[in-house]
Amino acid sequence: MKIKNIVLGVTGGIAAYKAAELTSRLKKEGYDVRCVMTKSAQQFLSPLTLQTLSNHPVITDLFAAPTTQWNVEHIALAKWADVFIIAPATANIIGKMAAGIGDDFLSTCVMATKAPIVLVPAMNEAMYEHQAVVDNIALLKKRGCFFIEPAVGKLACGDSGKGRMEEPNVIVDYLKRLGRYDLTGKKILITAGPTREALDPVRFLTNHSSGRMGYALAEAAYERGALVTLISGPVNLAAPTGVDVIKVDSALAMYEAVLARFDEQDAVIKAAAVADYRPETVSAEKIKKKDGDWLVKLVRNPDILAELGGRKTRQILVGFAAETNDVEANARKKLVAKNLDLICANDITEAEAGFGTETNRLTIYRKDQSKISLPLMSKKQAADLILDQIGQLWQNE
Repeated sequence: MKIKNIVLGVTGGIAAYKAAELTSRLKKEGYDVRCVMTKSAQQFLSPLTLQTLSNHPVITDLFAAPTTQWNVEHIALAKWADVFIIAPATANIIGKMAAGIGDDFLSTCVMATKAPIVLVPAMNEAMYEHQAVVDNIALLKKRGCFFIEPAVGKLACGDSGKGRMEEPNVIVDYLKRLGRYDLTGKKILITAGPTREALDPVRFLTNHSSGRMGYALAEAAYERGALVTLISGPVNLAAPTGVDVIKVDSALAMYEAVLARFDEQDAVIKAAAVADYRPETVSAEKIKKKDGDWLVKLVRNPDILAELGGRKTRQILVGFAAETNDVEANARKKLVAKNLDLICANDITEAEAGFGTETNRLTIYRKDQSKISLPLMSKKQAADLILDQIGQLWQNE
């Protein structure tokens, strides 16, 4: 997909001021930008500002006379766009899009476009986490819309949390990745989340993995054109747009699902935290509390990564190592022992870099003994850098 023409929709939030910098950056990158502002957006930012930066009239009214030639303006603009961005995207526009409401120029135009739609939410954290907004975002993702998640930080209302519109430079970088489609046609299998090893119908053994790293990888790979299969343990995350999601519970179920699909893949990224052991026996009924200790015998689960390393022919194989000590030594040992091409290691004792966080701090170790140390960044940013390394391996073949 080649991106040249961008329609930027601006809605009524305090983050509307960032639309000026975003327009400027997009123009400097060589994109042709046409801006649409809602009535509420004009309370925060003057249309003249975006008109000056974009070198095009800003559309603010559904019933205004056409700005160029006689045509149905919102349809013409919808056809012109290679990508449609809404930044900031308020809860209001997200709700209208989910419900199929077109009551102004922006909501009508976005319904008419066949171009990829990228939404950049910005709102109070409580609003962003409201079930209606969560459901609307999930629905729009299912329909194929892309989202750049808000950042965590100080909000305009004085609260701190997840709701800040992402910075313009991050949005521009995202569009560059979306446009290059450098993984087109590559089949990539990704595993994510924890596994659950049942003790009885009520209890199970598991770990703290949230699945965010694997889901970020799946989303990033799809955005770059890959055909993505995501085999996921139990997580509380929405399925990424365009990804074939296969849900499993146990390590054995994940083993079978991965092995059944391995031969057809070009790359496998094992980001799941798979249980090394499972209970030897599983009770068909709830085990009642008794006096004394409860001893559970555990048996070894199959080592999925080692199995893939022994079977691989042309596939690129990437593993993860979540460590608490001797990170580099343990990662390099695993890289060799399991015949991996790359391994991504982190120290889960570090703040904001362990399980359940939005961010990560990884070091990528390569088969050629080199390493790339990444600073603390969002898991989505880390996912793209991991995919960059996989892409380099394919280029060097």
